[in-house]
Amino acid sequence: MFGEPQQEHGWLQQLVGDWTYTAECDGPPGQSDQKMKSSGTQTYSSLGGFWIVGEGEGEMPGGGPASTRLTIGYDPAKGHYVGSWVGSMMPMMWIYEGELDAAGKVLTLKSVGPSFSGDGTMATYHDVVEVVDADTHIFRSRVQNADGSMTEFMTAEYRRVK
Repeated sequence: MFGEPQQEHGWLQQLVGDWTYTAECDGPPGQSDQKMKSSGTQTYSSLGGFWIVGEGEGEMPGGGPASTRLTIGYDPAKGHYVGSWVGSMMPMMWIYEGELDAAGKVLTLKSVGPSFSGDGTMATYHDVVEVVDADTHIFRSRVQNADGSMTEFMTAEYRRVK
C-alpha cells in the first residue's frame, strides 16, 4: 500500500507549476465549423510525488466563468495512469485511465461520458497531454465516433508562467 514514487509518477512532476492557456473548441452541435476561444490559468501541485492536482480558472468557450479540478497519478497495481476531472459547468465527474506513449511525450487519458448528441447515450473520450518542452504542453480532447475513429473538438496550449 505504501511505497516510493516511481518513474511514471516522476513524469507527472514536469507539469507542476503555474500555467496560462489559450484554447479553441468546436461550436455547438450542428455548428462545429464555428470555433470558440477561451483562456485562463492552471496551477498543478504535487501531492507526495505520487499525484498532481490541478486547479484551473478561466472562461468558458463562448463566455462565462469556469473552474476545474484535475487529479492524475499512476497506479502500479493497475499498470496505468488514473485520475479525475470536474468542472463548475457540469455535474459529471470524469474518471480517467491512461497510458504514456513509448517516447514519453504523450499521455492519453480515456474516459466515458455523455455523448454530444444529448440523447442520453454515452461516448468514449480521450484527453491527451502532449509535453512539447519544459515550458509548453498541449491538451487535446477527442471523442470516439461510431466507426471507432476519433474527432478532436478542443485544443489548449499551455505556457509556463515564469
